[in-house]
Amino acid sequence: MAAHQKGAVNKRAWIVFFDESGVSLLPQVRRTYAPRGRTPILRHRLNWQRAGMAAALGYHAADSGRGPRLCFHLKPGSYDTTSLIEVLEQIKIFYAGEPVVLVGDGLSAHWSWGMRAWVARQDWLILERLPAYAPELNPVEGLWSAIKTREVANLAGDHLADVADAAERGIRRVCSSEQLPWSFLTHTGLTISSQTPQN
Repeated sequence: MAAHQKGAVNKRAWIVFFDESGVSLLPQVRRTYAPRGRTPILRHRLNWQRAGMAAALGYHAADSGRGPRLCFHLKPGSYDTTSLIEVLEQIKIFYAGEPVVLVGDGLSAHWSWGMRAWVARQDWLILERLPAYAPELNPVEGLWSAIKTREVANLAGDHLADVADAAERGIRRVCSSEQLPWSFLTHTGLTISSQTPQN
């Protein structure tokens, strides 16, 4: 259901999936390799400091040749309506004012009165909501998984910046790949157009 209906979705629009996640100084423990008889041990300071991550992964509705576009934001702490509006302002610049249909989950900050009032003033943006309890329909979940099972996996940093740097390395890796962003979409079972490349 649209939060702010501005007519039919423009065929020249970007379909942009949006989601937030977080990283902290508590290691993301993942299975790994080690010499036989030498179980790896992670030592950390039991520090609960967190950084919020927001990502917008876009696919063009009519021209898959334009390729996926990924916009990433990182901040200490978590997101609220005000900080999410700041992210959306950056997304507007990132897409140079082109029409965007932003698809996200039911997080209260996405649908707050302040957010809906802000969206109502934007002629470039339409908000759409994913079905409840269906994170598997958001390709950004694949992005988080790709980062947290590789760059951030088993990382016991001393400072929050260590974990943030690792997350940004993961984003750069995904951005440098032609196929990974498409594979995140394929994994959801959704299609944007009939020209979506197959893996």
